[in-house]
Amino acid sequence: MSELLKQTAIVTGAASGIGQGIAISLSQKDIQVVLVDKNSCEETLEQMQGEGHVEQRGDILDADFIKHVVKETADTFGTIDILVNNAGTASRLNLETMTIEDWERDINTNLRSTFLFTQAVVYPYMKEQKEGRIINISSISGLNGGAKSGDDTVGRSGPAYAASKGGIIALTKWVAREIGEYNITCNSVAPGATETAITRGIPYDTSQQSINRMGQPAEIASAVSYLVSKDASFITGQVIVVDGGAYM
Repeated sequence: MSELLKQTAIVTGAASGIGQGIAISLSQKDIQVVLVDKNSCEETLEQMQGEGHVEQRGDILDADFIKHVVKETADTFGTIDILVNNAGTASRLNLETMTIEDWERDINTNLRSTFLFTQAVVYPYMKEQKEGRIINISSISGLNGGAKSGDDTVGRSGPAYAASKGGIIALTKWVAREIGEYNITCNSVAPGATETAITRGIPYDTSQQSINRMGQPAEIASAVSYLVSKDASFITGQVIVVDGGAYM
């Protein structure tokens, strides 16, 4: 079916930042995008190309909402070709001060929602199509535990954020092994410090990076666009680091 119809993508956290950049980039490739966010995606929609894009506003901590989004996407467009799990939160409390509520917010928003969306999209939709691309946005914090900012009073991204992003990387690899037989790939993009609402006002020290500046959402989106393309059909279970050389 996906060979007959225009491709459809679900992008979470599409109202701003990296998710907004990804949604815009996919629309430029004539892909219909379902934008998922608790906030209005009007600003994103205004910058997108083409028609047929749909906004779904709701809480991705709600499993029923996730099932609703996936089913309505399939019913409306007849195909779900791409899933980009991007929505996330980032607490900066340290191990000593973090509460269980802070921990669960990052773990559930970042990792639990990635699991639930992936499960809902693969079974039965992508499995029956025998085709699909899943991209999970992780972070270099999931690889190195989270770098300090350039200001000691701000501190590192918190332990829940690092744990959730490391979990996303592990989940990506597990899922890639599980669903490859259905011609579905699953990869992760791990950004470094990127200019978004989450990082606004945080004085990141990029002086030691090979490219000593912060990244832009469009640069993260370029990696996603490659991974969902036909050129990446034999790439799965990989983590593509987009960080100006910070992790290196």
